Amino acid sequence: MSFPLCQTCGMQYAAPRSDCPICEDERQYVPPSGQQWTDLDTLRAGEYTGVVREQGPGVIGIGCEPRFAIGQRALLVRAASGNFLWDCVAYLDDELIAAITELGGITGIAISHPHYYSTVVDWAHAFDVPVYLHENDRAWLGRPDPAVEWWSGETKQVARDLTLINLGVHFAGGTVLHWPDGDGALLSGDIVQVIPDRKFVGFMYSYPNLIPERPPVVRRAAEILAGYRFEAIYGAWWDAVIPAGGQDVVQRSAKRYLDFVSSS
Repeated sequence: MSFPLCQTCGMQYAAPRSDCPICEDERQYVPPSGQQWTDLDTLRAGEYTGVVREQGPGVIGIGCEPRFAIGQRALLVRAASGNFLWDCVAYLDDELIAAITELGGITGIAISHPHYYSTVVDWAHAFDVPVYLHENDRAWLGRPDPAVEWWSGETKQVARDLTLINLGVHFAGGTVLHWPDGDGALLSGDIVQVIPDRKFVGFMYSYPNLIPERPPVVRRAAEILAGYRFEAIYGAWWDAVIPAGGQDVVQRSAKRYLDFVSSS
């Protein structure tokens, strides 16, 4: 059975529908042409191909060409405890499964926020692994499945060297992944957004509609991250990487943002 995929955001739903709640929310959008649908079988039969490319030491990017929906790429973290998939992309085919299997497969999946839930159930079934999603975003999952494990609170240890941290930026369940190996890395999706000026990061409630995040949420996120050591930050897009000084970048960016909003 092939499940419907929203062409704008990439969310997969358990049954056909006329609306996409993710796109109708103010953090996303329905394009002027209206809501349009596809499915994974159609993508596989078309022009799309999987892409696997290094993004940093021990971090492999996974995506597709041409770009589909929002256009993010996932990250395979090659942790000592086993490979772990951070975030998700809609495209998945036998060649991509084989390439990831050759790298050692994956032990689990976690996703930063609902915009990247996509075909995560297909990924979980393909690799027979659990998916860790924050309870605060339960209502947004388009295709519920027993592979999904909902967690709550501020942190969840998914392996001895991998910690999920709920910051609540962008979505109430907005989560980042901390990997302390080496100099430490923060995998941030859209929650702590790597922007073109790599000396800073961004905090937004809605990126396409340019709605800033609420100051108390940003302040809390910065306070939480102050307790973690990391040099690198890996954002949601190909090559959106801050290779060093990540902790200082986050704190400096939060201060700049809070100074701006408090001066109005």
